[in-house]
This record gives sequence, C-alpha cells and structure tokens, in this order.
Amino acid sequence: MDSKSVCILHSNDLHGRLDLALADRIAPHRADCDLYFDSGDCIKAGNLAVPLRPEMVWSILDSLKCTASVPGNRESHILKSAMEAKLAGHTHPILCANLYEKGGARMLAPSLTLELNGLRIGVLGVMVPMVTDRMQSKAVSQLIWTQPIPEAVALASAMRPDCDLVVALTHIGFRQDQLLAEATPDIDLILGGHSHTILEQPIKIQDTWICQGGSHGRFVGRYVWTQGRGITKSQLLHLA
Repeated sequence: MDSKSVCILHSNDLHGRLDLALADRIAPHRADCDLYFDSGDCIKAGNLAVPLRPEMVWSILDSLKCTASVPGNRESHILKSAMEAKLAGHTHPILCANLYEKGGARMLAPSLTLELNGLRIGVLGVMVPMVTDRMQSKAVSQLIWTQPIPEAVALASAMRPDCDLVVALTHIGFRQDQLLAEATPDIDLILGGHSHTILEQPIKIQDTWICQGGSHGRFVGRYVWTQGRGITKSQLLHLA
C-alpha cells in the first residue's frame, strides 16, 4: 500500500448485534485495515433504558481494536449517570463535539489526532441532538446537545491546517451528512450512521466522501483513502 494511504474499517448502527460470532466474521477484515471506526447506536439498550452491567459490545469492540467511535441516540440519556452507565466498559475514545453538561463542560472529548503511514489524521465526532436549549425537556436534562453541523464545521476548520486527513464520525443521518459536506471543505471523509442508509459505494460531495453501511451488523465498510486522491478503493462487506 502507498505510504500515504490508510485503510479504514467502518461499522454503524449495530443495535446490540455485535456478538462473538459476528466479531469472528469482522476480525479478518479488521486485521487487514489500519483503523476501525464505529458511528454509534452499537449498544443493545434503548434510548431511555439504563443497563445494569456493562454492555458486551464494548469488550468486543476492544478485542477488535476499535480506534474511536461516536455515540448514537442509544448511547445517550438525559441523566449524566445513566449515560455514563451506557458507556461503561469502553476502552477506546468516544468522541462527541456537540454534547455538553448543563454547566457548559464537555461530556466527551470532541476529537483526537493520530499519526499513521506518514499521515496526520484528525478525527471528530458529532451526533443527533437529543435535548437542545430550545426544547422544554431541557428543564429535566443534565445534558444539552448543540447543533452538530456548526460544531463539526468549526472543529474541522481548526484541525485542517495540521492534518492531512480529517475524518468526521457522525450519527446524524445521511441527509445531514450531505449538508455537512456542503457546509465545509475541511472534512475529507464522513463515516455516518443513524439513518441506516446502505451505500454500496461512497458518495462524493465536493471533495468530501460520505460512507454508511446499513444497520444491525449486516455490513461493514472497508475504504482506502489516499492523499491527494480521496477514496481509491471501497467495499461494503456483507456479513449476514
């Protein structure tokens, strides 16, 4: 592989279907990739449910060496302690730039940077806003979500000068991913979720590539991104 290329594995909207058997089918593809990202809704518990023990998916993602993920609505809750219970057991970075505690502190890290294959890679995360300042439910919520597109645009702009590749992990749906791609030239790759859209091939809007692979562990995406060329190889791998 070209020294200025990186191979990425991507999953989204697993909805608790990532068990040991499915992990065994994913593992050979993971071994062939440099990075593995997940775009949210990976746990079994629903939006309002609170798991009594750590979800098994976190340890399985750890065994697959997940590089980073973004929360989905399944991983969210209006109570900070409940959301922490949903995320309990994860060992990889979970990124979300548009999630704040009511006092203004970030709930999760917004981004990270990696150096791999001669590339400096910036990764950010944004998710669908569950409770915003304009909703009446904010009165009972300990967490507030801002709009994802402005947050992603601002963060990508700040990361762009120091990064060869800027990746957005999103759980906002395919239509919002398209609007995000139209809103900024600073994101090279959007790895999306939430709408369960099956993109057999990545969609390119301006210079931004958008990828999403259905739901419920039926697919994972394998993408090779090459500096100056974008996605040069792509494959939506059928698992079930």
